[in-house]
Amino acid sequence: MQEISPSLLEAWNTYGKYGAYALVAIGLVVLIYHFLRLASIGDKKTKYDYINKNEINFLWYAFLLIIIGAALYSNTLVEQTGVLWFFVRIFVSSMLGIIAGVVVQNVLKFYYPFYIEKRLKKLRYSPRLSPDGRKMKLLSEEEEDEYLDEGMQAEELAFSVDYDVWIDEVSGYVKIEKYNGRLHALQCSECNYQTLRVMKEEVTRTATNDEDGEMMKYYECSYCGHKERKPFKINRLKPEGEAV
Repeated sequence: MQEISPSLLEAWNTYGKYGAYALVAIGLVVLIYHFLRLASIGDKKTKYDYINKNEINFLWYAFLLIIIGAALYSNTLVEQTGVLWFFVRIFVSSMLGIIAGVVVQNVLKFYYPFYIEKRLKKLRYSPRLSPDGRKMKLLSEEEEDEYLDEGMQAEELAFSVDYDVWIDEVSGYVKIEKYNGRLHALQCSECNYQTLRVMKEEVTRTATNDEDGEMMKYYECSYCGHKERKPFKINRLKPEGEAV
């Protein structure tokens, strides 16, 4: 069997370890940066947006670097000098790295969102503080319309945006927070993964001054393909001149 030069193998093992250490270190730095950045955000809405936009990406990049580093490190532990063994260990460590990457990717894609949803829900509905330090009240869907313009109300009716209105009942200070109505997938009733998303919305009955309307939302699971639909009520129109 053809042998690899001992000096070449030693160099591979030495620099391979250095590369592995560097990749793992960078992955850990990414994780530390993410959690320090998260801890430094005081405003709950800003923290909500940061987690929602960045957390899964940061975790994926960090774990990917760590997995590659671990695979590279494991590749430097075998002492056989044969060329065949050299390529076998590269293949085996690569396959193990790919398997680990697929496992992490699926956990982050299908399971971790459940945990994120709980955190985001807690952040979204935790009491806000006014500039004077008082706890603010979250208005109901009916109460908040007084503080939303026609465009904002139209966005909510279309389920494309959801607004939360917080008010300091002492000073009258109002804070309006905007959330994406389609941002998060629901749990699929068939596969139980959180991959059920709105694909289409259709007004099946137009609201009038005398009767509520109805909107039908069509869902499809991006994992198992399950489809379902749910009706949603559209409040009847208010006659012109009626107080909001």
